[in-house]
Amino acid sequence: MRILVTGNMGYVGSVLTPFLADRGHEVWGYDAGFYKECLLGGEFDPRVARQIVKDVRRVEPADLEGVQAIVHLAALSNDPTGELNPGLTDAINTQGTRRMAEAARAAGAGRMVLASSCSIYGQSDQGALTEEAPFNPQTAYARSKVDGEAALTRLADDRFSPVFLRFATAYGLSPRLRFDIAVNNLTGWGFTTGKVKLMSDGRAWRPMVHVEDMARAIAAALEAPAEAVHARALNIGAESENYQIRDIANTVAEVVPGCEVTFAEGASADNRTYNVSFAKVRRVLPAFAPQWNVRRGIEQLHRAFREAGLTFEQFDGRFYTRLKQLRYLMEGARVDEMLFWR
Repeated sequence: MRILVTGNMGYVGSVLTPFLADRGHEVWGYDAGFYKECLLGGEFDPRVARQIVKDVRRVEPADLEGVQAIVHLAALSNDPTGELNPGLTDAINTQGTRRMAEAARAAGAGRMVLASSCSIYGQSDQGALTEEAPFNPQTAYARSKVDGEAALTRLADDRFSPVFLRFATAYGLSPRLRFDIAVNNLTGWGFTTGKVKLMSDGRAWRPMVHVEDMARAIAAALEAPAEAVHARALNIGAESENYQIRDIANTVAEVVPGCEVTFAEGASADNRTYNVSFAKVRRVLPAFAPQWNVRRGIEQLHRAFREAGLTFEQFDGRFYTRLKQLRYLMEGARVDEMLFWR
């Protein structure tokens, strides 16, 4: 299958593209290039047959000619980045998603996998939330995922099958690493400072999923029969991987020698707290079986940090924090206020 991956030069895309290529697919990349230089050491072979460097807000059907399926990862990718400019988040995450879907449909791509998020559930004290749970988005990023799903649902027909994968919070090693997501951030703090620094009181619940398991879920959604996934939403993760943030911090302290758990000054409750059910994906995508848990992921990150000789300056730098990288591009006038390249 010829598959185009948007955001292929990002955190998830850098793991997904070689994963799909190894499964025998022809992979095309589509990326604006904001994070192209943000590699953790050395060269990286993305295994793409064709690379398109272009903003999703400017996609045309001709860009996608000959593509059979789309995996749409490209987005302003976490809550702090989303709050940089909520209007910009809507333009890229919502309107860009809609434009990509319209172009895909016009070009004859039959399947589109949207990287959605469990963050759309936002804040809930209910038990494990199913895909039918009410949305309660707490951030511009989460609201954009609600709107993106709605936009693609309206486009679904017998020739165009979108599927919405609501991922748990990502973690794990990638050639384009991120330190602005919980497990990676806490492990980075522990390794570079000896202190596992919590910015909240750590009581919030959050489901977690390893980036390699995200790739497994995407492959399963691409390869499933259309009738199994057509216009369906699926939570992606495992019940055993719902954690309180403080428990993740304590696990980091157990794995990384000489660490202690600390709290930032004024740390308070995080209003983003939810516990998620993953029963539906087990029924709908039996080929998807998560292979990772958070402890193994922390051990993987710890080994990689040792091998790379990760310093605090690197951990705290712009390459591995999306908001810092975007601000760097804006302050250097390499992109304008709407994140178009100058």
